Amino acid sequence: MADRPVLILDFGSQYVQLIARRVREQGAFAKIVRHDITAERCRELNPIGLILSGGPSSVYEENAPKCDSGLFRLGVPILGICYGMQLTCQNLGGAVQPCPSAEYGRTELNVLTGENVLFQNVDPKTIVWMSHGDQVREVGPEFIPLAATPSCPVAAVRHKSLPVYAIQFHPEVSHTTQGSTILGNFLNHVCGSDGSWTMAQFVERAVDLVREQVGPDEKVVCGLSGGVDSAVCAALLARALGDRLVCVFVDNGLLRQGERDQVAQAFGESSQAELRVVDAEAEFLGTLANITDPQDKRIRIGHTFIDIFKNEALSIPNAAWLAQGTLYPDVIESGGDPDGPAATIKHHHNVGGLPAELGFKLIEPLRDLFKDEVRRLGLELGLPESIVWRHPFPGPGLAVRILGAVDKPRLELLRKADSIFLEELHAAGLYRETSQSFAVLLPIKSVGVMGDGRTYDQVIGIRSVQTDDFMTADFSRLPYDLLARVSTRIVNEVKGINRVVYDITTKPPGTIEWE
Repeated sequence: MADRPVLILDFGSQYVQLIARRVREQGAFAKIVRHDITAERCRELNPIGLILSGGPSSVYEENAPKCDSGLFRLGVPILGICYGMQLTCQNLGGAVQPCPSAEYGRTELNVLTGENVLFQNVDPKTIVWMSHGDQVREVGPEFIPLAATPSCPVAAVRHKSLPVYAIQFHPEVSHTTQGSTILGNFLNHVCGSDGSWTMAQFVERAVDLVREQVGPDEKVVCGLSGGVDSAVCAALLARALGDRLVCVFVDNGLLRQGERDQVAQAFGESSQAELRVVDAEAEFLGTLANITDPQDKRIRIGHTFIDIFKNEALSIPNAAWLAQGTLYPDVIESGGDPDGPAATIKHHHNVGGLPAELGFKLIEPLRDLFKDEVRRLGLELGLPESIVWRHPFPGPGLAVRILGAVDKPRLELLRKADSIFLEELHAAGLYRETSQSFAVLLPIKSVGVMGDGRTYDQVIGIRSVQTDDFMTADFSRLPYDLLARVSTRIVNEVKGINRVVYDITTKPPGTIEWE
C-alpha cells in the first residue's frame, strides 16, 4: 500500500504543496500532478486516492482549468477541496454560482448528523478556513450534504454511489482546527491507506532503487557543501553503495567555523564512502581579491567551484554518476516531473549542465522529499543533529556575508563573531526555534571606547529570522538579555570589532541575506 500514491491534481492552489505534506504526515505517499492528467495515465499510476486542489479560477469561466471527467469513473476515491469541490459537483450534476457574499477566513462549520465517515471524531461545530467567492448552490440528486456554514449551505458533500467527497474549506491549513482528522478520515477510511509510508520505509525503497540504477562497477560522485541536503543525499548513497560513493568536499576558505571538521567527522571515519577534501582557499581568495560587487562575487565563486570540482571528479576511476540533493519543491517548481504541473516559478539545477558536460548520469535520491522530510531522513540515517538541523547557508559562503572586499583577516573576524552568536542561540535553546541566524561584517567603522582609550573599529550586524517558506520572513524577537550577551562577547572576544547591531528588517522589503 505504501508504494501506491495519493495523487493531488494542481489547479493553481497556493496550498498545493501543503496538501501533499499533510497527506504524508498521515503516512500516505502524496504526489502532485498536473490538473489535466488523463484518466488512462492515472490508472497506470495506480493511486489509492485523488485530491483535487483549490485554485483561483471560477469553474464556469470559459478558460477555467478542468480535469478529465473519466477520473470520476475510475472507482478511485476522490476528495475535492474548494475549487476542487466545485469542479467535482459540476462534473456530477451540480451547479456552481458566485456567493451572495464571499467567505474568507475562519468560519464555524456545522457538521450534519447521520452517516458521515469524513467527519468521524470531528466536533459537531468546528472552525474551518474558507477562501472562496463561488460555491455549490445545487448539488443535484446524487449528493448528500454533510456540513454547512452560515454563509455556505453546502460546505461538504458525499456522492451516494461513488467514493467521491468534496469540501468547500481548506483542511490542509492550520486554521482548520480539525483538518488533520478530516484528511485522515478520507485517507484511512475511504482510500484504505494503512499509514505505512515512513522514513524507514523510504530508506529501504530508496536504497534498493539506487542499487538498481548504479552498475556494480560504477562509482557515484557527490559534492558535499556542509548543508543539510547534500549531507543527507551523501548519507543515503553511502548506505546503498558503501565505498563506491566518492564525496568531494571543496574547502573554499569561505566556510563557517568548524565546518570542515564537522563534514570530515560525519563522512570520514564513520562512513564507508571515500571522502576527498580539496583545499582550495588560495584559488577562491585569489579570484575574490578586491572584488566588492556581490553578483561578481557569486559568479567568480561559481566558476571557480565548477573548475575545481570538475578536475577532481574526472580524476575518479569508474565515476559514472553525479549525485544532487534536489528536493521535491525544486522538481515541482521547475516542471521536472512529466506528470507534474508545468514550471511556473523557477528553473532549477544545482550544478547547471555539469553532469552532461562531464559525461556523467544524474542521480537524485531526495527528489521525492520535502525539506522537513529530508531532516527526518537524516536522523533516520544516523547523521548528527548538528548537521541535520543546521540553518541554511548560502552557496558562496561567508563571501556574501562580508559586505565589500573579502580577505583572510576579515573572514576570521566574521567567523569568530558568527560562532559566538550561534553558540549563544544554542545555549539559550533558541537555535531550533529560529529559521536562519548569522552574523554579517559591515563595510564601515565606528568610534568606540574601551578602557580609557578611543577605538575606531569594524561593525558586526547580526540577523535572525522566522519563516516557513523563505519567500517571506520576519525578524526573530530574541530576548534582550541574549542580544546583550552576544554583543558583549563579540566586542570582548573578537579583536577589531567595537559595535554590534541587530537587523530588524522583514522580507520584503529586505532580503534574508544582505548580499
